Amino acid sequence: MTLSEVTERISRKLETKGAQPDRQKIESRLRRLVEEFGVNVAEAERTVTGDLAREYNITGVGSSSTELRPIHEIVPGEWVTIEGKIVALTPPVTPSIAQAGIIADSSGAIRFVAWARGNPPAMEYGHWYRLESAVVDEYKGTPNLKIHSGTTISRVEEDVPLLPSIMPISGLKPGVGSVRTKVIQDWEVSHDRMLQTGLLGDETGTIKFVIWKEDGKEKLELDTVYNIYYAAVDEYNGRLSLTLNTAMYISDEGDIEVGRNETEIQGALVHIAPGSGLIKRCPVEGCNRTLSRQNYCPVHEIQPNFRYDLRLKAVLDDGVRAKNILMQRDIVEKIAGITLEEAITIAETNPLGMDEIFYRVRGAVLGRYYTCNGGEFGGRLLVDSCTPITFEPAELAALLNRAGGEPA
Repeated sequence: MTLSEVTERISRKLETKGAQPDRQKIESRLRRLVEEFGVNVAEAERTVTGDLAREYNITGVGSSSTELRPIHEIVPGEWVTIEGKIVALTPPVTPSIAQAGIIADSSGAIRFVAWARGNPPAMEYGHWYRLESAVVDEYKGTPNLKIHSGTTISRVEEDVPLLPSIMPISGLKPGVGSVRTKVIQDWEVSHDRMLQTGLLGDETGTIKFVIWKEDGKEKLELDTVYNIYYAAVDEYNGRLSLTLNTAMYISDEGDIEVGRNETEIQGALVHIAPGSGLIKRCPVEGCNRTLSRQNYCPVHEIQPNFRYDLRLKAVLDDGVRAKNILMQRDIVEKIAGITLEEAITIAETNPLGMDEIFYRVRGAVLGRYYTCNGGEFGGRLLVDSCTPITFEPAELAALLNRAGGEPA
């Protein structure tokens, strides 16, 4: 390892603690110890790191950790050494990334990114590697392993058998997960680059999945059980989903009694929140965020090639409690009596634009009674089905008489 790479590693460690080190001074100190005093590189790194930690009055900064760690134990903010098998490689999204994918050991798996600036050696799918002094950070709530110029990559020749650890859907968290699950719904795709999307389930619950169009990727069969290894687990608006492009999926002859874990609420829609009706969504793959009226995405900025969608954000009151609910396009179309295509046509020809759709949807559903079923996430019911409640005239009259008392 060169002194420039050691300098970069020391600098990154100090920067994670809030310091602003001078890289030239760090390399100068290293050179003096190594070239003038004959100190080996590892000892020079420990010495310089310790001296700078005292100068900046920071703690928790040591030399590179050579202690081998299981993947499931590492957390964001650490410098780690791991050994794992490359179980997935994904196309880099930018030229600054040399390689990206998933590395796994017997304890778990984690996504990794190797930065091109460090000129790392390419790792091959299906082989084991030892990564020394990699950095664990977090992106959108998901742990990631960063391979930089100070990371040492060495191939492990021994091919250790690797058995993925199957998790129940209810136990998944952002990152990488393996599940045994059944395809219970196959939805209509909402993006031209999407191969398939739908709902998976096991005994503990359900989760949305998506497969993007890619060479070699095939659709899942409805009502079929699969072992899915190393899928990307993402979180958005408090709800988890699986992306299967990194995953291997193998059909299973068994069956699964899917647990729904659904909540049912009956009541009246007493409030329709702003952001309901016709909205615009970010077209960038995997984003789908709602855009502002100026077509601005908080992540991908201005998106002129947006796509329209329908949704309903509301409050359902059952007389005892009020629950925030969220309905997606198919349900909104059903209860409001308007299709997405009709809404787009009206918005593009009406002086009020998208506000006209908000008023029409609100007028169609506000104050009416419904039975809503779905899963609760972050204090909000994500509605899977919604049925209007109808009252028999005789029953309604009896209720009114009971409320008003018997006539004299």
